[in-house]
Amino acid sequence: MPSLRDATPESPAPVRAVANAVSQWIDRLGGVWVEGQLAQISRRPGINTVFMTMRDTHADISVPLTCPRTLFDSLNPPLVEGASVIVHARPSYYANRGTFSLHAREIRMVGLGELLARIERRRQLLAAEGLFAPELKRDLPFLPGRVGLVTAPNSAAERDVLDNARRRWAAVEFEVAYAAMQGTRCAAEVMEALDRLDRHPDVDVIVIARGGGSVEDLLPFSDEALIRAVHRARTPVVSAIGHEPDSPLLDLVADVRASTPTDAAKLVVPDMAEELRGVIWARDRLRQVVGQLVEREQRGLDDLRGRPVMRDPRTILDVRSDEVTELRERARRHLTHRLDRAADDIGHQRARAQSLSPLATLQRGYAVVQDADGHVVTSVDEVLAKQRLSIRVADGRIAATTTGTEKVSTEKVSTEKVSTDTSSAQEGDSDE
Repeated sequence: MPSLRDATPESPAPVRAVANAVSQWIDRLGGVWVEGQLAQISRRPGINTVFMTMRDTHADISVPLTCPRTLFDSLNPPLVEGASVIVHARPSYYANRGTFSLHAREIRMVGLGELLARIERRRQLLAAEGLFAPELKRDLPFLPGRVGLVTAPNSAAERDVLDNARRRWAAVEFEVAYAAMQGTRCAAEVMEALDRLDRHPDVDVIVIARGGGSVEDLLPFSDEALIRAVHRARTPVVSAIGHEPDSPLLDLVADVRASTPTDAAKLVVPDMAEELRGVIWARDRLRQVVGQLVEREQRGLDDLRGRPVMRDPRTILDVRSDEVTELRERARRHLTHRLDRAADDIGHQRARAQSLSPLATLQRGYAVVQDADGHVVTSVDEVLAKQRLSIRVADGRIAATTTGTEKVSTEKVSTEKVSTDTSSAQEGDSDE
């Protein structure tokens, strides 16, 4: 293949020759330290390479940057888009596509990125100790007797907190402790003011307020000593540092974070007008509920009074009286019926007893003969001549003396009885 320098219009060099020559020349550069800003970080699943774009901070120039996933994951804090870094990378040229890229071997954060990295490492250490635990957060008092305020003298943050708080609740009282809100003395003065307010017996809540600023200006509010001082405070602390995007470590350890000083005033003091509206609404609601309850109970009473038994209580007595009368009549009829049956049974038993009584036999003309000793005489052989006897008849006794006896044989008695029965039968036939 001819040298690129010998290429002519009649004998041009092929594309592959140019691409390979460029690749060989770039490979001879070796590793190089490059400073820039990261953009377009892409972590594709299943690929062990992270793709990024490294952009010049002053010119509109950018080059692709790749690094192993293990290197990317080992960085603490993790890389984010927009971070300023210094990369030790090896330039490479991919001849097949004609693309140039840097393959990172080491990545370091610089400037603001390094500052944020230190803050992130400090945040992780303090979080591991439990200083930011949610269960340590204390509730703010509903209506504090006195509010402690740590801020810079004659600052906009002071005016925002005082004006908004007094506009919401005119009677609120403040105990202001001034301190530097930036610079080297900031953290120490804020801790001193915080300690003074924390020991004040009338201060119920402490607000640390500062307006917005750069990351460097807000760096004292991520100081470890200040964070531990807030953690030790016995009084609830509200952090109102910077604006909504700002997030110093003081926001994490404070009991409540306010996005702005104005928001802090709204958090520590209730709105009197809103509270009055709430009281009026609650009173009207209570009146309505009580009215509905009374109305419901009145309807219940009206329903009870409208019942027949309540209109005339004697009605239920009349019904029960009729039932008692009916039951009494049934009892009387039942008892009479039982008595009648019992009387009939007694009559039958009496008739049976009378039919079996010896007296009834005597009333049919029979008599009982007894001797002087009271023995019943059943045979003429038991009687002597001129023996005194007592004859028992139906209505009394007859005293008698025997003059004689006549013995009748049993056969004769039987014959006479048969003759009598035959005569009775013949008479009955003749009558027919």
